[in-house]
Amino acid sequence: QSQFVESGGALVRPGGSLRLACVAKGFTIRSRTIAWFRQAPGKEREGVASISLGGGVTNYPDSVKGRFTISRDNAENTVYLQMNTLHPEDTALYFCAATASDYVGFRQIEYSYWGQGTQVTVSS
Repeated sequence: QSQFVESGGALVRPGGSLRLACVAKGFTIRSRTIAWFRQAPGKEREGVASISLGGGVTNYPDSVKGRFTISRDNAENTVYLQMNTLHPEDTALYFCAATASDYVGFRQIEYSYWGQGTQVTVSS
């Protein structure tokens, strides 16, 4: 089955950092834009970072801009999300997904290959 496998989630204190990874299984990320989404309990899933095919274009919502950084390693078929200065409101299940184009927005209908997610909890 083609999907992402996410890892790196943990319990971390406010102000801390985490680096998430998602590995593509059964397909290559080389020709796809990749995005990270998150979903907190009782809230809708939202996009937090995306990166274009070649990595030259990234997109972040204001809520994480300057704190989160997305990167990709096409040779390893892996995308990373470096999260710094974490806040309790960053607590959520974090997912990867891919488009078949160079679209870097966060309309979820554009994305496929969703993984099971990795849990990030920010709490003292």
